[in-house]
Amino acid sequence: MLQGVGKKILWWGRLGNYGPDYPRNRTVIDCLQSIGFEVVPFQPKLSVLADIEAGFKNFNEIRAVWVPCFRQRDVTAAARWCRRNNIPLIFDPLISAYDKRINERQKYSARSLRGRRLLAWERKLFAVADHVIADTQCHKAYFAECLNYPLEQISVIPVSAEEGLFFPQELPVNPLPEALFFGTFIGLQGAQFIAQSLQHYTGPAFQLTFLGQGADRAKCEEICLEHKNDLVSVVFEDWLPFQDLPKRICQADLCLGVFGTGAKAGRVIPNKVYQGLACGKTVLTMKGDAYPLEVLESGAGIAWVQPGSPAAIAAAIGDLFAPKNLAQTRSQVLPYQTYSLHFSNESIRQTLSALISGAT
Repeated sequence: MLQGVGKKILWWGRLGNYGPDYPRNRTVIDCLQSIGFEVVPFQPKLSVLADIEAGFKNFNEIRAVWVPCFRQRDVTAAARWCRRNNIPLIFDPLISAYDKRINERQKYSARSLRGRRLLAWERKLFAVADHVIADTQCHKAYFAECLNYPLEQISVIPVSAEEGLFFPQELPVNPLPEALFFGTFIGLQGAQFIAQSLQHYTGPAFQLTFLGQGADRAKCEEICLEHKNDLVSVVFEDWLPFQDLPKRICQADLCLGVFGTGAKAGRVIPNKVYQGLACGKTVLTMKGDAYPLEVLESGAGIAWVQPGSPAAIAAAIGDLFAPKNLAQTRSQVLPYQTYSLHFSNESIRQTLSALISGAT
């Protein structure tokens, strides 16, 4: 438990592509507010000198400073200000910069000079935080093992979903079952494996919808044309306003998660999985250790395949859409139950309360 004074959380970080409107940040802010904290935004003009700028602000009654996801560059100055004011610093990186550049993007090798420098830099950043937030148990273990951060100072808070938007809705039944992939078409998501599954599919007729934009979309379109399958009606849709996404999810019969290969893919549970489950939709995704053991063992509302296997994706969709299983696939009960038990906003509030508030 982090002891401090006051009822305010100083939200420290410059705005960019992943500012307060990023779903992870909105969810955490909402949960902090719902347990009695005022979240005070601080967006410094220059990250490296932000502690000097903060010194001219009238910040008072601050219980803790929160540096949000992807804001590694803000940690050092935030830590200096926290030390001077005897206030704990909480860092919610969501991902490791080292992990992303070395393992996911493979920009350079771990043994290279740049790789070693990046690792040393991020270890130094983590070391100045009083507490670190991980989104999965796998990331918790990674932060401890790779970045040398004390395991006992890491709390797991799932990405979850914005429950005011993502919830089960009763909509007309599709005459043709629909499997929906939505995302940014990056390698980790494995959209190309979904497209390649067409050449293996022999099950009931269904519609496969790809929603979104990204680097791999054009390649997915090429693959779908190359492996055209009369049993599968393929549709590509562009992004729609975020507030319209929940209804689009609820219109589908099955949500497709991620299927990419690599260690990093196995450590994450992406937004789309939480959002699909929160909408009461069965999710088909790769099996990974990021999921709680109870979820892996029960499989309630989630169907698992091995990563990087188009044939496994095809077989799983065929099974989920088989006449004997279709009603269960369409049922909202088990997916929403899994979300509520393991990934809900209430679980976030409980963790935040134990970590920060003591007694609010």
